[in-house]
Amino acid sequence: MSENKQAPQSQEQQPQQPQPISEFKSTSGFKRIFSAFFYSAEGFKSAWKNEHAFRQELMIVIPGIIVALLLPVTPLQKLLLIAVLVWIIIIELINSAIEAVVDRVSLERNPLSKNAKDFGSAAVLLTCVLAVATWAVILYPVLTQG
Repeated sequence: MSENKQAPQSQEQQPQQPQPISEFKSTSGFKRIFSAFFYSAEGFKSAWKNEHAFRQELMIVIPGIIVALLLPVTPLQKLLLIAVLVWIIIIELINSAIEAVVDRVSLERNPLSKNAKDFGSAAVLLTCVLAVATWAVILYPVLTQG
């Protein structure tokens, strides 16, 4: 007796299983936007409380934004000076999120965990270098014109 074997179906032909939905997933519409604002506020509070690097960077970024607003440069240059500072905070928050997920998975030393954390740290460093370079390029003519 020979069995009737069929060729495996392609993924397109196989019935699609519904994606699991997290119970933590928010609702849609205005309620989602409202909730997202409060989740973001909680994220800032947690970063301030638990992340030393976030506090350090914020102590540089806030005065930097004030200085940028006061500098005698064009509005577009002011925007650029502020944007690169805000990027530092954004990338630090992403780096902190990566570190939190890695630590959640396991606190054991692992080369992949180290890579993930090092990659995040490298992203923060590159953002800081970009900020310093941007400030230098914009401020050089201002500081040398007199």
